[in-house]
Amino acid sequence: MKKAMVDQPTITVNQAYLRTIEKKVGDLEALIEVSAIISSTLDFNELMTLVMEKAKSLMNAEGCSILLYNKEINRLEFDLAISQETSITDILKSKVTLEMGQGVAGWVAEHRTSLLIKDARTDSRFYQEADRLTGFTTRSLIAVPLVGRSGLIGVAEILNPKDKDFFTDYDLGIFQTLSRQISIAIENARFYKESVETERLRQELEIASTIQKSFLPESPIFRKDRLMLSAINLSATQVGGDLYDFIELSPSRVGVFIGDVSGKGISAALYMAKVISDFRYIAPQVTGPEIALGRLNSVLSRAPRGMFLTGIYGIVDLSTGNISLCVAGHPPFLWLTNGETKVMDVASGPPMGILPTAYPSAEILLERGDRILFLTDGVFEAKNKEDKRMGYEKLVAFIKEQRGEGHLIQKVVDYVDDFSRGLERPDDLTIVELSWDAGN
Repeated sequence: MKKAMVDQPTITVNQAYLRTIEKKVGDLEALIEVSAIISSTLDFNELMTLVMEKAKSLMNAEGCSILLYNKEINRLEFDLAISQETSITDILKSKVTLEMGQGVAGWVAEHRTSLLIKDARTDSRFYQEADRLTGFTTRSLIAVPLVGRSGLIGVAEILNPKDKDFFTDYDLGIFQTLSRQISIAIENARFYKESVETERLRQELEIASTIQKSFLPESPIFRKDRLMLSAINLSATQVGGDLYDFIELSPSRVGVFIGDVSGKGISAALYMAKVISDFRYIAPQVTGPEIALGRLNSVLSRAPRGMFLTGIYGIVDLSTGNISLCVAGHPPFLWLTNGETKVMDVASGPPMGILPTAYPSAEILLERGDRILFLTDGVFEAKNKEDKRMGYEKLVAFIKEQRGEGHLIQKVVDYVDDFSRGLERPDDLTIVELSWDAGN
């Protein structure tokens, strides 16, 4: 038995409605394409150009722009402007910035609210100077705040629809959706750029640290005849400005040098490398430490202003135990004898690299078992969690208690670290210990 044929109903679709549906489908496809563009690159400039070109095409607009928020000056700055005139971006970047609340973009940024303006000429918020500078004529525009996890990023604008007199609420919804994707794209690109920069800086600092350490003595321990020198050098960051050196001047004379460059970081590390190179060139040519520091001071005084060096240079006579010393603005050193711990605040000249001057010298005669500790101010400038500074007197008191112990400089470092436990090292730390008749 055959089934009866059922006539299907005929549906008539209005052509205008059909075109609207087709446009919405096309817009949806374009938004999906924007998502794909965002995933295609993390290069910030390339990404912004691709996304905004797509936005301009999707909205069938004459121009579009992005203004980024500069937190440091609390202003909006043009980052990108796309129109028929390729020079517009350069003009806007160099000549136009907007205060919060100034112009349409400034109002949108301040209120974090989108604006649809059908006739820019009649809106009091419109900033006409940009059009005057570029020769562009703004009729209708949409401005949308770009907001991310960290707050305001900037403002995106789309200008002048080509196929009608002004933008509509539908256009506003499309551009708001685009702008949410733009915000995500900017944050991702910035995060990637910062990550790349951080990694590059980390690698550069590792290289700089390795190079800087190569300027110090190959071994932190030096032994010859009755003399032993040992040192610890710890930077507050990967690179620093503290330095020390041991230099054999002749079969019977050894030089020991400690210095502290003003500041920390890369600039101090570069200055430190210069200092130690200049010192090694000068020291073998002269007989007295005061002459060596005088010449070093002359060289450093010709270096860029703002950097200087404190230091102590001593020359040990291995045959007699006599030390000739010269101090340039450096903290007092400690002389540990069999009976006492002496704070040696000898006559000093100013730090090197500031002004021409003559440096005084002093003499010390070592006896069996004597030790001398040279140190930089990073040792006693350490602070604890209560923001209390250790101070030189507290350090001296600890050394007096530990003076009979072996590995004294390591004990001092442990004491400083324990005092400032839980905090980053605020300054470079260097200690040099000179022992006379060590192990004999």
